[in-house]
Amino acid sequence: MESIKTKLTAVKEWSRTPRAKKIFYIAMVVLMLGWVLYRFAAIGIMNRIQVYNPSRAAMDAGVPVAVVDVKRAPGVVTEPLTIQNNRAYVSGARAALLRAGMRVGNGEIVSVSSNIDLDTGMHVVKTRGVADGLNMAEFKTTGYFIPASAVDNGAVYLMRDGVAVRTPVTVARQDLETAYVTSGLKDGDVLILSRVFDGDKVTMKK
Repeated sequence: MESIKTKLTAVKEWSRTPRAKKIFYIAMVVLMLGWVLYRFAAIGIMNRIQVYNPSRAAMDAGVPVAVVDVKRAPGVVTEPLTIQNNRAYVSGARAALLRAGMRVGNGEIVSVSSNIDLDTGMHVVKTRGVADGLNMAEFKTTGYFIPASAVDNGAVYLMRDGVAVRTPVTVARQDLETAYVTSGLKDGDVLILSRVFDGDKVTMKK
């Protein structure tokens, strides 16, 4: 114990000598210079590293989108009809979508009046074999049937050369799920189902 105290005393006395102070100052200067050089080196390295940015990476590679191939095929679009005693009353716009022979439930439409019923101000649709209540009249044909959600104010977005292109279309009929398009599409078009903007760089979702 006494020897330890003696050594500590010697170290304390030595630390007060000019030589010890000089060594201490030199060590501090070396440490400060080393820290400054390290910081400059670290900043240089960080400047050379390309920080990964998911948004920028998506822009460079293209926004992943869900797509479907467009082609002519048989399809169905429905129109709701409330039937009472094999009769329904519809507006002029809806009457234009209906015609004799269209299937309605287990029955069919017999006729669609071209004149307005004076008592109701509506067009009369006569059916046969249809139960009372809400039914669906079926329009069937072969053409371009696409998800209704893909139509945006009379236009769709097609993928062309990795870019989203806003393309006007004519929607002749539409229900909650399906739109029947009569112009603006052709076989082989790639229809974008995801939300995009005209000119966006896009890529198909895997």
